[in-house]
Order: sequence, then structure tokens, then C-alpha cells
Amino acid sequence: MSNTTYPTSNSLAWKQADADVHVATRDGEFAGFVEFDGVAHRVRDNHGADLGAFVALDAAFLALEGVYTPTRQGGNLPRFLPRAWRRRSRRARA
Repeated sequence: MSNTTYPTSNSLAWKQADADVHVATRDGEFAGFVEFDGVAHRVRDNHGADLGAFVALDAAFLALEGVYTPTRQGGNLPRFLPRAWRRRSRRARA
């Protein structure tokens, strides 16, 4: 088992988790993995979606780097909540 990291320009960090499995992280978050099934290198993204099979390991690495799409953090909520949505302070009852 090797802990070798392969730095890339797209900020993916690769680590070899087993003899036939390479795991990718981006900014500390799981980005996907490549596994060798005996015939080809299968690529899966961070949601487990199959991205294809590749003969060369480098081609599999590049396939995962190409699927990155930044997501907006925080959903659809506005930055400041309207007054009606804010929690009101309540007085203690005796």
C-alpha cells in the first residue's frame, strides 16, 4: 500500500488505497476513485456515477479531472433572513 500523492493543475490529489484502487480528493473532499477490474480502469465520481472504462490509468485520472463543476454553497436562501424568519426571543414564564 502506497500513500503517494500525484499533484495536478486541477487541484486533485491522488492516493493509492490498494493495489488496484486510486482515490482522488479535491480541497480535502472526496472527489472519486479509479479501480482496475482486471480488464480496464473504471472511473466513478464522488456520487458513485460511472464515468467510463479506460485502458490507461492516466486517461482515467484525466477523465475524473474533467467532470469538476463548482457548486454554490448555501442553497437558495438569502444571505440575510427576512425578519419574519428570524427567531424571536421569548420571555421566560414563571
